[in-house]
Amino acid sequence: MSELALEDLRFHGRGPASLALADGECVALTGPSGAGKTLLLRAVADLDPHEGSARLDGAAADSLPAPEWRRRVGMLPAESAWWADVVGEHFPEPVDEERLVALGLPPEATRWQIARLSTGERQRLAILRLLANRPSALLLDEPTASLDAESVERVERLLERYRRETGAPALWVSHDPAQASRVASRRFLMKEGGVLVELRS
Repeated sequence: MSELALEDLRFHGRGPASLALADGECVALTGPSGAGKTLLLRAVADLDPHEGSARLDGAAADSLPAPEWRRRVGMLPAESAWWADVVGEHFPEPVDEERLVALGLPPEATRWQIARLSTGERQRLAILRLLANRPSALLLDEPTASLDAESVERVERLLERYRRETGAPALWVSHDPAQASRVASRRFLMKEGGVLVELRS
């Protein structure tokens, strides 16, 4: 079980942003392009300069080595990097075949060349790579943006299952109001300047 707390985060001239996520909770973040949603995730992951604090189970980001914090607070960027030629080389250990199948991918996908992957395949494999690191919290930047309806449903189910089984909270950026309502218990609008406003149903 994990809790993620953001306190007065200021980043790239935006904020302050404060938000607390309970264990296993999914909070959706929406807002216009350029409002700073991705920049907020990067600040939480300690990838960009920021002020204020991010805490996971009471431990502040600056109390841990940066690689350890980023492993615990796993961020899925809108476009993930691939540095080796073969899919399996990007995973720390053999890929969970059950998760591959859950996302509509065959077991042999780990032997595929990165160059042959479609955008949707890369996106689903990036999600599997993130989960393989066993993060205690998830920062998800449009994780289903390039997927068809069936794949979107598969990803939503897999991430919900991961949260339920591990207690990992998730901050999920989405431009789809219907998706935000499906996956999240709370929804926040980020206005220009990085101000968060909770949306009431």
